[in-house]
Amino acid sequence: MTEKISQELVDLLERPLYGSLGTVRTDDTVQVNPMWFEYDGDKIRFTHTTKRAKYRNLRRNPAMSLLVIDPENPLRYLEVRGTLEEIVPDLEGAFYVRLGRRYGNPDQQPPPDSPDRVILVMTVTKSTGQ
Repeated sequence: MTEKISQELVDLLERPLYGSLGTVRTDDTVQVNPMWFEYDGDKIRFTHTTKRAKYRNLRRNPAMSLLVIDPENPLRYLEVRGTLEEIVPDLEGAFYVRLGRRYGNPDQQPPPDSPDRVILVMTVTKSTGQ
């Protein structure tokens, strides 16, 4: 939700920057990995597979946090907190292809693991940054 994200920082979600996505493991420690993402002005979407720990983490505990750092000024950042709202099948890898193109590969093809692909949809509940 745009009002939950400072207009001075929203460009960090609109630009094709890598984000660090944090989820909670079964032992209650945090797992953080770099991720491609897309922001539509309301929700944040990620491509992922059903075969990885991050997917299992979110199925168990839907809490998630995304950190994006401005590569031109590392002291400028945005942390977005929220929850997993929806898991959308992406069996053809179309969203993966769209993100690959967003991140600079105009020839991006569906990955071999497309049958296991999903779109993780994050609802934003709070953000901080500077």
